Amino acid sequence: MALLGDEEGKAVVAAALAGRSAISVVNWAEVLSKVAERGGDPIAVEAEYRERGFIGKALTIEPLSEADCIEVGKLRPVTKPQGLSLADRVCLALAARLGVPALTSDGAFADADVEAEVVLIR
Repeated sequence: MALLGDEEGKAVVAAALAGRSAISVVNWAEVLSKVAERGGDPIAVEAEYRERGFIGKALTIEPLSEADCIEVGKLRPVTKPQGLSLADRVCLALAARLGVPALTSDGAFADADVEAEVVLIR
């Protein structure tokens, strides 16, 4: 969202995309939902990101496995005090599975006692 919205922290996200990055299908749906909520066209955004080489090259859209769903469920009681959403927990579970940091602008992530490394982008 920081990259799409030209927000503070977008440089950190762009640097991550310069390498190899992943986003869960749930979090990608959340991004496209925010685009639509703000009056944008999710179809156009997806097409632009594919054309620019983000999706499919720099950014992989990862499905959730049954094991991921179990991890997301296990994260609920651990992250409830921080108010993390389902999509937040999906992000953390995917980061843990892939062994990569979860990038976020949400400081509540940093307060959660989770397996995944959390990197605040701003």
